[in-house]
Amino acid sequence: MRRYGKVNVRIGLGLVLSLVLGVEVVSAKVQVLPETVLQVEGKKVTGQSGLLRHPVVKGLLAAFERAEAALGKEDMDELMRFYASTYDYHGLKAGDVRRVWGEVFEHYRAVESLHLFSDIKVTQVNNEVRVEVTCTGGLYGTDERTGKRLTLDSWFREVHYLVKEGDAWRFLGNAGEVPAGAPFSSAPHHPLF
Repeated sequence: MRRYGKVNVRIGLGLVLSLVLGVEVVSAKVQVLPETVLQVEGKKVTGQSGLLRHPVVKGLLAAFERAEAALGKEDMDELMRFYASTYDYHGLKAGDVRRVWGEVFEHYRAVESLHLFSDIKVTQVNNEVRVEVTCTGGLYGTDERTGKRLTLDSWFREVHYLVKEGDAWRFLGNAGEVPAGAPFSSAPHHPLF
């Protein structure tokens, strides 16, 4: 029998409750879980209060919260500011993501996301400061035709890559490869978050 850690169980239960009872169960759309570890310059930062005061974590939370606010207003230009100028996820560029978001907004209303951060690692890549954020979450919307609340996308312990551009963190893409059996026309998993 496979054993699950406390973090995984809490994340799983939180997602199940949010799906069954409605996304409103979760008070914040972006959360740093209490068990989260931040690794920066070879040092580990733990403890909720220390994490939430750290400039990297504050900047990440601000970036995701700006993206969430843009979702709520269906403000495409503001939402696209969340993506790095060098965004390239398995060949998808920022223009492709803009098109996909346009389709989401065309077919769904009350679009929102949930991000639960469980690990954060700061790295230096080619003179750029980057962050790897392990995240569990989902993208939700209400179908325009049926009025039903749906899960549009979900992810479990996905690694989000972000880069520091100017004074803000911007989304580069996610870890993982396109499944070998995926049809040519299908998009990679989780191109939006």
